[in-house]
Amino acid sequence: MALSGKENQHLIEETVENREKKSEDGRLESCLDQPLESSIFEVIKYTPPLLPAKHYDEETTEPITCGLCSLEKLLSWSRIEANPFNVAVVPLAPREPLLVNCLRRTLVSHDMMGGYLEDRFIQGTSADNLYAFYHWQYIDIFNYFTHHLVSIPPVVWTNAAHKHGVLVLGTFITEWTKGAATCEAFLKDEESYRAVADKLVQISQYYGFEGWLINIENTLSEAAVKNMPLFLRYLTDQMHERVSSSLVLWYDSVLDSGELKWQNELNQSNRMFFDACDGFFTNYNWTEENLEAMKEYSELQGRHADVYIGVDVFARGKVVGGKFETNKALELIRKHNFSAAIFAPGWVFESHTDRSEFCKNQDKFWALLSDYLYIHRPVSHLPFISSFCRGFGKAVYWRGQCESERSWFHLTAQEIQPLYYNMETEGQGSLRSSGCMEDAWNGGSSLLLEGTIPAAQNTPVTARIFSLHVPLASKILVTLAYKVSAGITVSLQLKTTDATDCAHTDAQEVTVPIVSPEVLDDGDQLLSQLPHLCGNLNPKGWSLGCSQLDLHGCILREICLLIQRAGEPQDEPFSCRLGEITVLDVAGPQMSLLAVAGLCIYDVVWMRGAGSSPGSTSPHLRLNATLRWDYPLQLVRHFKVYWRRLRGPNPQIPPGPLGLVSKAHSNLYRVTELVVPEPPSLVELVVEPVMRNGFPVPENLWGRRQLSYVEDFAQ
Repeated sequence: MALSGKENQHLIEETVENREKKSEDGRLESCLDQPLESSIFEVIKYTPPLLPAKHYDEETTEPITCGLCSLEKLLSWSRIEANPFNVAVVPLAPREPLLVNCLRRTLVSHDMMGGYLEDRFIQGTSADNLYAFYHWQYIDIFNYFTHHLVSIPPVVWTNAAHKHGVLVLGTFITEWTKGAATCEAFLKDEESYRAVADKLVQISQYYGFEGWLINIENTLSEAAVKNMPLFLRYLTDQMHERVSSSLVLWYDSVLDSGELKWQNELNQSNRMFFDACDGFFTNYNWTEENLEAMKEYSELQGRHADVYIGVDVFARGKVVGGKFETNKALELIRKHNFSAAIFAPGWVFESHTDRSEFCKNQDKFWALLSDYLYIHRPVSHLPFISSFCRGFGKAVYWRGQCESERSWFHLTAQEIQPLYYNMETEGQGSLRSSGCMEDAWNGGSSLLLEGTIPAAQNTPVTARIFSLHVPLASKILVTLAYKVSAGITVSLQLKTTDATDCAHTDAQEVTVPIVSPEVLDDGDQLLSQLPHLCGNLNPKGWSLGCSQLDLHGCILREICLLIQRAGEPQDEPFSCRLGEITVLDVAGPQMSLLAVAGLCIYDVVWMRGAGSSPGSTSPHLRLNATLRWDYPLQLVRHFKVYWRRLRGPNPQIPPGPLGLVSKAHSNLYRVTELVVPEPPSLVELVVEPVMRNGFPVPENLWGRRQLSYVEDFAQ
């Protein structure tokens, strides 16, 4: 039986997709099939790398992210040429409440100086004073916005958002004359618009983000505007079918006549686009009259939460609020029960010349909005752990020790964020919560609590740290790394709720004294590992306290710190630095430690020269190579990648010690510009899993692979 044109096209697409998948699987299979008992052998050649320039920095071969700038590049996109480094490794965390139950949502559209700046470096960068976002509990949706035709979110943003239960959207945008031509091309018929929609679905599905903002800022012909709602409906249906929790939003621009005319509201002229997708993002020049008109608009039919009122933080044009008065816009939006779309909050970074004040300005901006934002709780499972790292810093710390004194930026390293605020307490007291890069326990920052306990206050100051949803085991161990100023004592407070069998239903606030480990029962397998978790072990002034609790199935909703004056009543200024909080399951069975499997090395590139290191002038031999291995990511905080010299050109020099290359946050890592001994030499690359539960992994379970190399004398 002969196939129809549509059936034939579908068969071709299936065949191409299968071929691409087989090719990708074949490459991975080839990598993982490298014989483990033998070293990889390389003849050094200084030829230009064959790596695709769009996925790797030309100078360093660092993995990078990019968008797609033309319809041709979108339609030719395939999994076989996609960037495996940009695939999200953090699944979207569940959250309380569910997004569908949020009647007034908050979207952030990240429009930062053209996009794909230092955030394009997938494995991080050493640059400092960069824009980052860490107020995730306040928002529901993060949109990566640039003026490329297709903005694919850099994976560092997707990973950070997903840890906090925040959906991530890319952007499909057409603009002006060129955009009109693009629209005419892909909206000319059903086959064309379905081809574009299918590619957008595949890209979202491959890279692991949740959907798209569709932004058409050009006129449309009669035929094109007729097909636009059909394109939106098809894209939305396909996203819902193939990507969990997906969303497709439409930006207020084109009318049903095809005219480009921003309405600043949802009305009869643009409703057909809203009806075809999940939501509507209004233009920014609205007035309260626009909000009132929409509130009474009968065609909304209970979809008020799906209307996102746009707020331009730069306050361009005639807008309500903006800049440090953005709260005025939020007040009106919430008054009329709509969702909000905050566009370009990077204003706090871009418009202030002193970039060292960025975090202070960002905290001020979000504090001003906090009365009109709604905290959602990311759902986490034990072990719960956070060192308050914001994904950047002036140094890299591990267990209170400085591993590397350099500026760095890597949002995938961002951990579950605490609540940041600046508030007055009773009796003219004060309390401020902020991130601090001057000292840290793990990562790049700690949480600094500062304030004053007035003389008249006899009760502890309660500092909210986390708002969460964590089902607890019957017996838990809570640990805290901290430093406090003189005259202050601290304890933790756990607020539990919801579980029907919770033993603390009559006392939902559980005070947790922070004690030294010797008072705990040492007969448990977990507690036998306490030297790695608790104790006054650090010479840098950090204390590690522990407490064991029997809670019998409660759900943890909040973690607070109680700060109390230790001496006589007086106005007591205080500071308390929190380095890390963990909540572990004591009674449950401990999972056996696993070995790193199948470590392989490929895409080797040799370079000779000074490299990109500041101040380096020596013509060293430098190794660039991709490492891949197998290990359950849900068990680890990160991996540590090491190298060491086993044998060099001088056989009298013994093997060298392990040297830390970097931390990796997935099973894929590219070593770049690693200075190695002159050939002929043998080096070893090593991967250590750092477990979420704090247990050390014995060295015999680390991944190891040897690489031997000689000079190519024929060059």
